[in-house]
Amino acid sequence: MSHKACYTNPGAGVKRPRNDTGNKLTVVLGAQWGDEGKGKVVDLLATESDIICRCQGGNNAGHTVVVDGKEYDFHLLPSGIINSKALSVIGNGVVIHLPGLFEEAEKNEKKGLKDWEKRLIISDRAHIDDFKNTFLRLFDFHQAVDGLQEVQRQAQEGKNIGTTKKGIGPTYSSKASRTGLRICDLLADFKDFSMRFKNLAQQYQAMFPTLEVDVDGQLKKLKEYAERIRPMVRDGVYFMYDAINGPPKKILVEGANAALLDIDFGTYPFVTSSNCTVGGVCTGLGIPPLNIGDVYGVVKAYTTRVGIGAFPTEQLNEVGELLQTRGHEVGVTTGRKRRCGWLDLVILRYANMINGFTAFALTKLDILDVMDEIKVGVSYKLNGKKIPYFPANMDVLQKVEVEYEKLPGWKSDSSACRKWEDLPVKAQNYIRFVEIHVGVPIKWVGVGKARESMIQMF
Repeated sequence: MSHKACYTNPGAGVKRPRNDTGNKLTVVLGAQWGDEGKGKVVDLLATESDIICRCQGGNNAGHTVVVDGKEYDFHLLPSGIINSKALSVIGNGVVIHLPGLFEEAEKNEKKGLKDWEKRLIISDRAHIDDFKNTFLRLFDFHQAVDGLQEVQRQAQEGKNIGTTKKGIGPTYSSKASRTGLRICDLLADFKDFSMRFKNLAQQYQAMFPTLEVDVDGQLKKLKEYAERIRPMVRDGVYFMYDAINGPPKKILVEGANAALLDIDFGTYPFVTSSNCTVGGVCTGLGIPPLNIGDVYGVVKAYTTRVGIGAFPTEQLNEVGELLQTRGHEVGVTTGRKRRCGWLDLVILRYANMINGFTAFALTKLDILDVMDEIKVGVSYKLNGKKIPYFPANMDVLQKVEVEYEKLPGWKSDSSACRKWEDLPVKAQNYIRFVEIHVGVPIKWVGVGKARESMIQMF
């Protein structure tokens, strides 16, 4: 057939319109270094959602949700699991620590969580964060490797990354080197799975001679977990396709970690091992970009980070101590004190460049209630010149000079406010200042822990 003949078909070469049908996913992402209060925003939206999804990370995430005076802590389960009328999905981009999953569920069951296993869907393509070795050590071998790698980094470079030591990095490393084990492998031929598991253990033992692994004991436990999760496991891609293209549904995605911890766009190497920006939603659930709807960024009214790495607006003084104490800034997953500083709008503009936020949720505004004066970082200078970008190199980022704007504090209690008009005028000015300088509207303002403490603006 000639090339010419290929084009005799009527309509050939005519651009076809993209099919713009299907349900859109609402996405909630962290816009700083994590710990912004994403769980609270997800909880708010989850009450009206039919499906709530996790798309990346593992049990290194920590989301706290307060409902009816009870405080629930989630690390691996989507925090939307509280909604008894919705399904919760753990996508293929998540690394799953099976003992951690059941331990977390049991802890929350004691607080009132019911029938979670009937509402949880696990993607068969998700990778396994190899489980806790209760026979020899109180951590699984990926977690053990994570800890050993941190010790090595400390010895070689005099600094570590500050990981949660939950085995997240080593699991993603196994995934990238194509030696990882997935949920679908666990539920298929167990002999084949056992052989691959032993090979992986041997690889790690060759790298870390002090690592102890009770392979047979771990395999016995994994076989038990396989049967417990079997009813929850689905083909994640087909499940999401069906959900998007079926009857109208509200689908919510709960991001873990945050923009500045993203493996590509974060403050590398002091980052997590997954894409926690909007692209991770598509790859972590197996969905088209076309079906991404609203993308909400969650922002604390000041800035915090856990572990080491550059932090331009950090306050190593009474201000930092006050924010840490008033904000109870201790990591849900690690128990580590968080470093604290003023709000950094350069970071927010950078996070918005990557994620294209529809709106922000500004949390913990009430922590600033006692301040006489509040500073906001509005731009960076490098060698005396203002720069329009966020530096990729950490040594460069350490050298930036932050330009601040000073705003008067409101010196009054905002925690009882429930609508915009209730907020002190100077608090309103602070909110508008952020909106104008970042170019993203603020949809919610948080003034406390409880669900009803989120003021909706529009």
